[in-house]
Amino acid sequence: MAKKNIFTDAFGTPYFLKRLIIFILGIVSYRRFNGFNKLKITGTEHLVDLPDSNVLFVCNHQTYFADVAAMYHAFCAVNNGYLDTIKNPIYLLNPKIDFYYVAAEETMNKGILPKIFKIAGAVTVKRTWRAEGKNVNRMVDLTEVDNIMKALDNGWVATFPQGTTSAFAQGRRGTAKLIKNQRPIVIPIKINGFRRAFDKKGLRVKVTGVKPTMEFKAPLDIDYDKENAQQILHKIMIAIEQTEDFNVLHSYDEELKAKKLEQKDSDN
Repeated sequence: MAKKNIFTDAFGTPYFLKRLIIFILGIVSYRRFNGFNKLKITGTEHLVDLPDSNVLFVCNHQTYFADVAAMYHAFCAVNNGYLDTIKNPIYLLNPKIDFYYVAAEETMNKGILPKIFKIAGAVTVKRTWRAEGKNVNRMVDLTEVDNIMKALDNGWVATFPQGTTSAFAQGRRGTAKLIKNQRPIVIPIKINGFRRAFDKKGLRVKVTGVKPTMEFKAPLDIDYDKENAQQILHKIMIAIEQTEDFNVLHSYDEELKAKKLEQKDSDN
């Protein structure tokens, strides 16, 4: 697989260009996370001693771009010795440049801004189950899998196992299969409040005064020899708190149904 060098990343993008884009987008987005809204970051101590490559971050998904932008801020801050804070944007002068994120191809090809985001580190994939608002059923493109593995071989990668911004959507086994084969260090990230603070794309501030949260959890304990992809996926979904056990509304609906059944039985 292709390797980075002192001038370009694993995909041939010049580092000076990535640094410039990360700096500009970081400055533009800074007030969204430390002005209009106050992003609370926890758990960054888990990032301090990580290796420079083969680290996979798995995260729930609430907006197209704000989630990833917040990660850039957190990683750049940690890269410069700031833990659990993004209050000093001087860290943008020395960014974490070997960071990549998995994104839907159709999302990254719509408009100028997504294409700029793409240069910063996107590894694009075509959804196998959804395209242009319609359900599809297509094979996985192995070239895309190779690109994710290439990114892991050369840096940190963030992915969203659910592949959608819908809360409590099922996880996709493709992520777990990749983990099983590549055996990376897996760091779960739990985010909250992004959906309320920003629009769906994550480009516009919808509500001010919100305190979004981003929690980095300890690396998952995975037995790569004994656990299968489904077991790994289950661990991921629990870690990012996206199983039905964490769905408060679902629990409330179930309790309401049970009460109605009890009332119906007592009336009979």
